[in-house]
Amino acid sequence: MTFHVDATDGASRRLKVKIEVNGPFTENILEFRFPRWVPGSYFIREPIQHMSELCATADGKDLKISRIDVDGARISGVSGLSKVTITYRLLAAEMTCRANHLDATHVHIMPPYTWMMPTRGIDKSRLDGTHRVLLNAPEDWHTATQLNGKEGEWTADGRDEFLDAIMESNANPMISFEVQGTMQHLKLWDSGNLPIPKEGLDRFIEAMKLVIEEHFALFGVPEWKDYWTVLHLTESGRGGLEHLRSQTSMMPRKSLQEGNEEQWRDLVSLFSHEFLHQWNVKQLRPKNFLDYELQKEVHSDLLWWFEGLTSWLGDILCLRSGAWSEEDWRKDWTRKMKRHTDRNGMEFESLQESSHDAWIHLYRPNSYSREVQISYYLEGEMAIFCLDVELRKRSKGKFGMDDVMAYLYNNHNINSESPGITHADIRKALVNTPGGRRLGAMLDSLVGERKAPDVLSALKTLGLDMVPEKKTDGAWLGLNLATSSNSVRVRTHMTGSPCRELIHTGDEIIAVDGQRVRTSAELSSAVYGNVAKETKFIVSREGAIKEVLITPIENPKHLVNIEGKGNSLWEAIKSTKR
Repeated sequence: MTFHVDATDGASRRLKVKIEVNGPFTENILEFRFPRWVPGSYFIREPIQHMSELCATADGKDLKISRIDVDGARISGVSGLSKVTITYRLLAAEMTCRANHLDATHVHIMPPYTWMMPTRGIDKSRLDGTHRVLLNAPEDWHTATQLNGKEGEWTADGRDEFLDAIMESNANPMISFEVQGTMQHLKLWDSGNLPIPKEGLDRFIEAMKLVIEEHFALFGVPEWKDYWTVLHLTESGRGGLEHLRSQTSMMPRKSLQEGNEEQWRDLVSLFSHEFLHQWNVKQLRPKNFLDYELQKEVHSDLLWWFEGLTSWLGDILCLRSGAWSEEDWRKDWTRKMKRHTDRNGMEFESLQESSHDAWIHLYRPNSYSREVQISYYLEGEMAIFCLDVELRKRSKGKFGMDDVMAYLYNNHNINSESPGITHADIRKALVNTPGGRRLGAMLDSLVGERKAPDVLSALKTLGLDMVPEKKTDGAWLGLNLATSSNSVRVRTHMTGSPCRELIHTGDEIIAVDGQRVRTSAELSSAVYGNVAKETKFIVSREGAIKEVLITPIENPKHLVNIEGKGNSLWEAIKSTKR
């Protein structure tokens, strides 16, 4: 089959798509459907919503093509035809790492968002054959893709290779460098077509090299010798998605600008996270993900492992490599602990439940989600951290969850004799690791029970303490706020908020005890001295003015900052394997 896309009309924001399928056809009906999800993003999407001008031809004659269901199209009368061609146009204006985006300066192509696949009328084995992929783009553009071939014409071996091969084409040069015999390719694009800071870029490349070397020290130099990193720089957008031998990551452009250390840390962390997915998701998968069914939800109770472990280990590798300082790691841990302590969903949802329900929860949050739901990224990382610490303690620092991950990869990767894993495989690998003999029950409890992991005890085992932030005096309302246009609105409630029953999310807080408030700082000042004092709030709810009485409480002073130098176990966790 041949899959063609034309990206030469950037101003239109629409791609021209053509798909050619040669006979023979197995019946008189040929059907095409869009994939409805992509691995790494567990949410049903509808790329067909962006399609228009669908047509079909054969031997120079028009064929009748009709839409079927929510994701497909059908052509009748194909028996005996030598080749069927369908064409359509796609709007490519969604600027995320999970979709297509086209303008006059670049094109980012996500194959599942671009090409329909034949699902009826051909022998299914043909999907695993070799397909041609063609791209028409402006002459001065160059393309980053993991597919084999030359500019404008590539081949994909099989369905999974084809659907997981991103394409980023623009006029910016390809930056390539070698790390331990592998070629690393970096392709950048700025959404505002602004110049990319050279000093920030050079700093990022050096960080990439350090992180890559640390990954190789853990897993070994991979058999794939090329890897592509596509980095989109935006005003505020952020995200990342792993692919076969590549990633698309999106970060605010200030992450490469001097003086934005928090965003810089996040950029390095995001790269490391998506890079680690080459081993933990692309090569090591849940057993029921060995052959992807992309038309419907495929549930897994193991996303806490595939994202939680990747979050924990990805950041530790940043620290081990030297791309992060220990101060970087501690500041980022504080950020995570604030999220961890501001919500109480672990009393209502386990990590296995959160993983299974990703399709309806993670990508569809509401302002009350944090009360009964958890993130298998964040809380999965906390669980893995606790396991890592206990394993280090029982093995006297010699073994950790990185060793468990490396064992699972080596014994259950997709090319092994026993591909794919279940919870039982993770448990077996853990208890068979020196020091892990009695940790099976701890693993089961951390991921199966509805309770928060004992992070504080784990930190104490490492010789570290948690303390509150310094500025935690005064009355506390427990509200996450949004300030805009001289108004303060409630976004979410934190755990234990005294406002939970009387002030709704979305309410605008107008005044406190008769004093007008227009910013979150003015609100904090107005209630500062009102601990345990009944306070009058004027709020606007759906355009109606209401008066409510709230009694602010003392700040709970959540323990979010790390103190202490740590002990030999902490040194073992953060020590490089190079």
